[in-house]
Amino acid sequence: MSASPTPPRPLLKRSRRLVLTTVIASAGVSLAACDAPGASADWNSPPAVQIEQGAPLNAHTYASLAACKAANEVPDEACEQAAKAAVADQDKTAPRFAERATCEDVYGAGQCVPNTQAGQGSFFTPLLTGFVIGQLMNGGFRGGALYRDQRDGGLYTGYGGRVFNDYSTGRTQIGTNGLDPPAAIREAPPKIQTRTSVLSRGGFGGRMSAHSYGGGGFGA
Repeated sequence: MSASPTPPRPLLKRSRRLVLTTVIASAGVSLAACDAPGASADWNSPPAVQIEQGAPLNAHTYASLAACKAANEVPDEACEQAAKAAVADQDKTAPRFAERATCEDVYGAGQCVPNTQAGQGSFFTPLLTGFVIGQLMNGGFRGGALYRDQRDGGLYTGYGGRVFNDYSTGRTQIGTNGLDPPAAIREAPPKIQTRTSVLSRGGFGGRMSAHSYGGGGFGA
């Protein structure tokens, strides 16, 4: 996928972005979208109907940009925007851990990479599993990064929103707060988690509980 030019960054950050872009472009993990095709709409169009904060959105999940386009469930533009959003999410919403071992306890061996940011020092973040596209009430779409928690097999956004099945309708959904939380959460500086915080808060203690928005199991 193409990206807008960015100012030069330290070698570690540039290398990490390349790895993450490759994961999105060619991940072998299968994230089958579970729902019927959505209506075509302008990604940037404002909602015609106010969405209640925390209300569930119908969702689709994909391991790669190519898989999203091949499924033909949302417009190609929505696939491209969601994939870009997922890579961008890594810098601001990816869970952060003080030790690689703690990160791998949550996401699996080999699934965590070193990172560094000004004012935050060095830490570890999980690799992307893929991305989610939530369908808004006006037919538009919103995308975000996904990470698979190996402890329960669930798919979570960096804000801690879980993809889940609404068993009454059979639709795959995610709470709006999992993609677009209140400003207090969205603007809060992410915390670097330790083993103690992971054990007490489930792995997404930097911003919100992993189980705050959405329930049930993910159905692939």
